[in-house]
Amino acid sequence: MEPKYKRVLLKLSGESLAGDKHFGIDDQVVQDICKAIKKCADLGVEIGIVVGGGNIFRGRSSGSMDRTRADHMGMLATVINCLAVADGLEQQGLDVRVQTAIQMSQIAEPYIRNRAVRHLEKGRVVVFGCGTGNPFFSTDTASALRAAEIEADIFMKATMTDGVYDEDPNKYDDAVRYDTITFSEVLAKNLQVMDSTAAALCKDTHIPILVFNSKEPENIFRAIAGENIGTIVKED
Repeated sequence: MEPKYKRVLLKLSGESLAGDKHFGIDDQVVQDICKAIKKCADLGVEIGIVVGGGNIFRGRSSGSMDRTRADHMGMLATVINCLAVADGLEQQGLDVRVQTAIQMSQIAEPYIRNRAVRHLEKGRVVVFGCGTGNPFFSTDTASALRAAEIEADIFMKATMTDGVYDEDPNKYDDAVRYDTITFSEVLAKNLQVMDSTAAALCKDTHIPILVFNSKEPENIFRAIAGENIGTIVKED
């Protein structure tokens, strides 16, 4: 099989790693996700992964806590998830590198763009932690940034919904899912698929976004194989 994409940036939400537990890490869920990623790597796809931290700590929902400090805590939560994903991938026989935007040299490499690209060219999976390393920027924005830096063909956003809707499908039964939508429409309609900074960055760097459901890990492989799943956000 010839994959549709040669190099991808996959964003995994923290919630997707928790499964039905809704908090922490479900080992079986991680294993299922890693098996799907292994199938993609076996096709020769170069894979970079950004992992969120919402299953452990979410900075913007931290109540009265100082936002900068809360976001730093959220970045550390992403590292826990990165290590779990890296371990799962290694159990599948993949060569993996974890890179973090905040230096913690005892457990991960510092993020260096050229080194990350070289790892990808050698067939290694690179897992990016700590978001951008800066407060007030989400892991969606980090994903858009890393996708641009590694020159990914697509930003694949695995979420808890099966695409982009005109309104929240969890609140409105008549919500309509888009098969395709433009960046301009996402920004103009303020659709809550991702924060506006991430959408604007992908628009400026000409990187399409595929939003799809992560509840079925096999969707990762299906998306890379070119099957019609989720919603494509693309240029006008």
